[in-house]
Amino acid sequence: MSSTVATRWGRPAEEPGSGWAVVDVETSGFRPGQARVVSVAALALSDDGNIEKSLYSLLNPGVDPGPTHVHGLTAEMLEGQPTFGDVVTELAEVLRGRTLVAHNVGFDYAFLAAEAELVHAELPVDSVMCTVELARRLDLGLDNLRLETLAAHWGVTQIRPHDALDDAMVLAQILKPVLVRAHERRKWLPVHPVTRRRWPNGHVTHEELRPLKALAARMPCPYANPGRFIAGRPLVQGMRVGLAAEVCHTHEELVERIVAAGLAFTDTVDAHTSLVVCDDPAPVQGRGYQAGEFDVPLLGSDEFLQRLQSTVGGSAVEEFTEPSPAGDQFALF
Repeated sequence: MSSTVATRWGRPAEEPGSGWAVVDVETSGFRPGQARVVSVAALALSDDGNIEKSLYSLLNPGVDPGPTHVHGLTAEMLEGQPTFGDVVTELAEVLRGRTLVAHNVGFDYAFLAAEAELVHAELPVDSVMCTVELARRLDLGLDNLRLETLAAHWGVTQIRPHDALDDAMVLAQILKPVLVRAHERRKWLPVHPVTRRRWPNGHVTHEELRPLKALAARMPCPYANPGRFIAGRPLVQGMRVGLAAEVCHTHEELVERIVAAGLAFTDTVDAHTSLVVCDDPAPVQGRGYQAGEFDVPLLGSDEFLQRLQSTVGGSAVEEFTEPSPAGDQFALF
């Protein structure tokens, strides 16, 4: 039912993976390639969340350590510590073959990629998962999704916030029940592909920097548009699906599911749109309202996800060209 392109964004929680590498870095600033990593922790976990190996090290960045009041590390404490180049081989072994996981993964991955480039190394990372996005999909009813809030929710003790090892250990302990909850609720995990970007002077294409929805909207669908969705009939591959703001699932999760089923995601509503996913039966603004102007049917997000499981095959587009690798990577920044 899915195309080759379809399997690259997200995966069902019940689908086995190849393990996780939970990471956390403390840095001298906020811009990778300019600021430096002053401590790094990486924990290799089995697919069910049990720790198998680990790495932790303070690092001598060769620059001022920056916000000492946040991470607690002074220049004196970092003097004589290993450099990133001293630990990159061991770090690579923790990461190899696993999905890199972090709380706001774009930040940690960008800094690790930048440090690797500075020592002419390359991280063996092909996929990442952000636990902020994963927690958002679980609708936990929390005021925010900060690490300390999730730790309190799951009963995990946080000893030293903003310490790389403690934050990584806390995240690893949180990950296990989060994965169980995702499995129970039949959620998709936000596991996304990444290129091994080379910083700071490497070749990062404009396409790689686009957010997931923008990439999906530009992605050619391998199936011809069969027209409007008709109530009582199944979804058909090639249908053009828009998303309203009024949905009870994250747009990222819905986009993953749309593409995986062989449907086409559209960020505009027009006469060629097959349906709009919207949980408000009478929207007064946005794409849900625009759907009414074009007589495009609305479908609630829960019903839409349920119907995706029985999507029927569409008519393949002749001479369909697979998107280039640069064009289908998850944007982290």
